[in-house]
Amino acid sequence: MLGWAALFFIIAIIAAVFGFSGIAGAAAGIAQILFIIFLFVFVVFLFMGRRPPV
Repeated sequence: MLGWAALFFIIAIIAAVFGFSGIAGAAAGIAQILFIIFLFVFVVFLFMGRRPPV
């Protein structure tokens, strides 16, 4: 998930350099959404791993 976010961030930077503002904005938005999903999943798995053994 983090890899996809990084990929869309790189696409956004490249599109911004070449002046494609619409594509850059869309790619940056997708990168933000994927990064937030990654953080949420990371926190969930972090707490799931801290359970006491049953």
